[in-house]
Amino acid sequence: MGGTRAIRAGDGDGRGALGSTLSGIAVAIGFVLFLGGFVWGAVVYQPYTVPTDSMVPTVKPGDRVLAQRIGGGEVRRGDVVVFKDEQWSDSPMVKRVVGVGGDTVKCCGAGGRLVVNGKELDEPYIEVEKLDLEGAPGGSASGTPFEVTVPEGNLFLLGDRRGASLDSRAHLQEAGQGTVARSAVKARVDALAWPAMSMLERPTTYAALPGGTSTAGPLLLQVTAVVAGAALVVLGAAYGPVVRVLGRGRRRERADVR
Repeated sequence: MGGTRAIRAGDGDGRGALGSTLSGIAVAIGFVLFLGGFVWGAVVYQPYTVPTDSMVPTVKPGDRVLAQRIGGGEVRRGDVVVFKDEQWSDSPMVKRVVGVGGDTVKCCGAGGRLVVNGKELDEPYIEVEKLDLEGAPGGSASGTPFEVTVPEGNLFLLGDRRGASLDSRAHLQEAGQGTVARSAVKARVDALAWPAMSMLERPTTYAALPGGTSTAGPLLLQVTAVVAGAALVVLGAAYGPVVRVLGRGRRRERADVR
């Protein structure tokens, strides 16, 4: 009988040692995922505060966005980019790319819409001009008519709040007809971080044009790594206290039986 009790006690110690080892491994993996996700995010992304209302309703003044550090060559139509051009401003600006090198960008088409390479775009993300063009009920994509052929290596940029945005339309008389060099782009906005976390959608209206749209960066994967890491650390650290509490409960039950 004494031998049987010893074997059972040993089995319990073995299970406890295995549990402690696994909890330690979980905590270690959790720390790696948690810290790794943060470091990866800090390397790939940079936070910006939107200074103006030119991108309403997509982002509003004072919103904090997360922008992926990219080269200008990675920019596609429909991307919301952070760029700096001394002819525009001394500070970084946030606008949407509607045309790339070789594109002919025109406004407005028969339906009051923006036209790129002869294709009228459906832009659900914009706040349309309050002044309608003749025959364009519901507003137009721009109160300033224009037609521009974008030079190679450049971008044509518009704000989503077309009636209040100082964008490429305000620089049409300058060299390049208001376009900005790809090299001026510092980052591409992937998500709104504050006041609420949400990903920016890639507009499908550009998908049929050559080059298509860009793909989202690794932000969701990074967030998943951070959340999973935090969960593993908490669960691993909680293993010991939980086991001790349960063990005390079992000992009390045995004592009551005796």
